[in-house]
Amino acid sequence: MNLKRCLPTPSSISVLGSLLIAACLSPALTGFSSDWPQWRGPALNGSSSAQSLPSELSLEKNLAWKSPLPGSSGSTPIIFGDKVFVSTVDAQKNLLLLALNRKTGAKLWERNLAIGSHSGARNNMSSPSPVADSERVIILFATGDLAAFSHDGKELWSRNIAKDYGKFSIMWIYGSSPLLHEGRLYIPVLQRNPLPADYTHAQDGRSERESYLLCLDPASGKNIWRHIRKTDSTLESQESYTTPIPHTGAGGRKEILVVGGDYVTGHDPKTGAEFWRARLYEKRDDWYRIVPSPVTDGARIYASGPKGQPLVAFKDGGRGDVTASHKAWSSREGHTDWSTPLLYQGKLFVLDGGKKTLTSMDPATGTIHWSGSFDVKEPIWSSPTGADNKIYLVSERGTVLVASAGSEFKLLSRLDLAEDPVRSSVAVAGNQVYVRTAKNLYCFANK
Repeated sequence: MNLKRCLPTPSSISVLGSLLIAACLSPALTGFSSDWPQWRGPALNGSSSAQSLPSELSLEKNLAWKSPLPGSSGSTPIIFGDKVFVSTVDAQKNLLLLALNRKTGAKLWERNLAIGSHSGARNNMSSPSPVADSERVIILFATGDLAAFSHDGKELWSRNIAKDYGKFSIMWIYGSSPLLHEGRLYIPVLQRNPLPADYTHAQDGRSERESYLLCLDPASGKNIWRHIRKTDSTLESQESYTTPIPHTGAGGRKEILVVGGDYVTGHDPKTGAEFWRARLYEKRDDWYRIVPSPVTDGARIYASGPKGQPLVAFKDGGRGDVTASHKAWSSREGHTDWSTPLLYQGKLFVLDGGKKTLTSMDPATGTIHWSGSFDVKEPIWSSPTGADNKIYLVSERGTVLVASAGSEFKLLSRLDLAEDPVRSSVAVAGNQVYVRTAKNLYCFANK
């Protein structure tokens, strides 16, 4: 499939454009509105073409089912075909992959991959979300344990990349999700070097660490290539919690986008070689770890710096250092410290989870359409999910928020589940909305 033909021009991005992007990015899916196969959904930008979704989530009116979970996790549920896949940790620190019946929520099977004894202030070793296609589901844990299973639970292969290249040298525990795209699996490990003595969870007798992008064959788990990603950042600023995103520009060049170590970079999917890089902010700071992943509409790449640094848009194309030559715009008003922006219906929606504000922006210019605040006291760690003219979020305490994706900020509903801590994002598929809390996975659907 020719992705270039499917991607809209900047002036023509619309609901139809979003559907075309989703179809092109996910050619193997059973139906791009019927599944949520990766952390940022079928279009890899936080959106879905799903329809008939409830505007009001209610335990009395439209709860389809509720399935208990053995522990909390920042990972987002993955929906493919008739199954829901969930990575989690239990009270004994077992790192688990669960498969649930999509219609009823009943547990179909459970696989125990490892022990993840370490946890951080807001993270544990089950934070990466699974990825799935028609043949397999793949899970990565912060222990480095990586495995693929058939949809009926048969192990296809497994390996531990931390044993190969060193335990992950990341302060708040590794949290990047893999990317499964066009028959290849991409895993980023952007980490601190040398390994600090107080990173007890990463000690393995080796002090040196390399940051890298790893490309694997999803059928076998074997390396296709490993690219060492350089940076001039220091200390914690070398670390990243982001997920790679595919990009195809106006010239047809395919890239894998990576954010971390103060830069956004575009890589050749065939070899990992770096086409270009751009620095996200002028100020240098030893503690600028990056959490939000990039997002792209085919014309521009959007990436955010941390801790009050701006959201930056870069024009497609270029070679080498394009920091100055390809910067389209930057905005501190559209800042996000940890939530990945949503690209939906030709608009860029940016959540500041600390201030609890959602901002709608013009992707071409950075102009703000509107900005509104949610009436919750706790932070919102989830990234916004867009579908059926709505935006779904969930706060740390488990307050599910539904906002309009229209021309003004409007809160459509809220549901207080009070099952914290919640750091997962909302997933949508078909006519269903999936909300993960520390205790349960909820499925809502109009009856």
